[in-house]
Amino acid sequence: MGRARPRDSGRASPAPPAESSGAATRRRILDAAEDLIAQDGFDATPTADIAARAEVPKGLLFYYFPKKVDLLRSLLAERLPSSPLFASGDVVLRGDIAGSLIRLAHKLTLRRSQSPVLGSILFREAGTHPEVGHHLRTVHDELVALTERVLEEAASVPLNRPRRRQAADTYVAVLLHDANSHRYGGPRPDLTAAATMISTSLTSGHGDVADG
Repeated sequence: MGRARPRDSGRASPAPPAESSGAATRRRILDAAEDLIAQDGFDATPTADIAARAEVPKGLLFYYFPKKVDLLRSLLAERLPSSPLFASGDVVLRGDIAGSLIRLAHKLTLRRSQSPVLGSILFREAGTHPEVGHHLRTVHDELVALTERVLEEAASVPLNRPRRRQAADTYVAVLLHDANSHRYGGPRPDLTAAATMISTSLTSGHGDVADG
């Protein structure tokens, strides 16, 4: 007799969980708000237009976002979080400042976290809505703090604190410029060259020694 063939249970592999109806509706509302606010500005965009673009009743929009400003807050908090960060040890290799900075840039994924339309909102509204300006400053400060930790942990000796801060500010400025250039098709900075220059400036002469 031949071997019995394994019985097919007839069970299909479990499908990945689908996005809930409520989550999908909320996402559509935010997508519509992002597009229209980037186009016309927050104050000039009626909630009725956002609801129409999202194909939801206006009352449902207010169910998810009781006040119009909640749309702006949610776009910032969810699509440009102030702490999309990670442990500095994830990218640090002691004695390799330049390599650690390059790995930091790759892991931050700034180019993927902001869409061009969200970038338009940030630049348009930063001067008119304090919450946007505050959020941008918070994002910047978080990036600088993380970069400082990476520099300190990657250096083979303690770094001079003011120079470390200046180096972190400089590298974050390059990262943000790269993110904006990627979104809008402008010339891209050389992140590897920037990381190498910063490493050289911190470790040449006595620049890498901390204050006593």
